[in-house]
Amino acid sequence: MEKLFAYELSRYSTVIVGNGETPQGEIPLQFLQRAKFIVCCDGALDKLLLMGIQPEVVIGDCDSLSDEARAKFKDIIIEDKDEECNDLQKALKYCIRQQLGPVAVLGASGLRDDHQLANLSILNMYSARMDLIMVSNYGIFSFISEDTTFASLPGQEVSVFSFDGQAVFSFEGLQYPVHNRRFAQLWEGSLNKALGDSFTVKISGGRGLVFREFCLEFNV
Repeated sequence: MEKLFAYELSRYSTVIVGNGETPQGEIPLQFLQRAKFIVCCDGALDKLLLMGIQPEVVIGDCDSLSDEARAKFKDIIIEDKDEECNDLQKALKYCIRQQLGPVAVLGASGLRDDHQLANLSILNMYSARMDLIMVSNYGIFSFISEDTTFASLPGQEVSVFSFDGQAVFSFEGLQYPVHNRRFAQLWEGSLNKALGDSFTVKISGGRGLVFREFCLEFNV
C-alpha cells in the first residue's frame, strides 16, 4: 500500500495534526514518522505525546493545555485567541505565513461528523492558497484544480466532490465514467471504483476533491 501513496508520502513533509480521531494505520503513521515539521493543534498535543512524537509548534487558544504542558512546551506554543477561526485554520494560516508546505492534515476527521464536514470545507477554501491534502484513517482527500492522474489498484474505492457546483468533470479509468459534467449535489461524483493502476480526473472551471481509500485488498 505504501507504493500506492508514495507520491504523497514523499511530497507532503509538513504535517498539521488536529484534535479529531487519533492517526493510526500504516499510511497515516508514515506521514508522522517522515514529517520534517509538525504543527499540532493544541487539543491534539496529548495524543501526539502518547505516540512518542513532539511537534515543532503547538497552536490554538490553548485553553485545553495543562499548566504543566504550558510550562514544558512554552517555547513552541503559539497562543491565538481569534474566535473567528478554529484551530485548524490557525494552523493553516501559520503554515502560510512561514511558507511551510506542501501540507498534509491529519486528525481532522472522526469523533464529530459536523467537524469533519466543516474541516473539509475549510481545507477546500485554503487549497486555493496552498498545496494540501487531508489524511484520515481510511484514505486520502486530494484537492485539485487541474487534470490529475492518481495511482490506484483495481477495485479501490474513489469519490469525487465539488463544493460549489461550478467545476466541470470528466473521469477516465473509473467504473462509472463521467463526461463534461457539473455536480449540483455533493454526492453526485461519489462511490466510484478504480479499474486499473491509475485513473484521471479532468477538471475545468473550479476546484474538486478526490478521495481514495486505504485498503489491503480490492475487488472489482
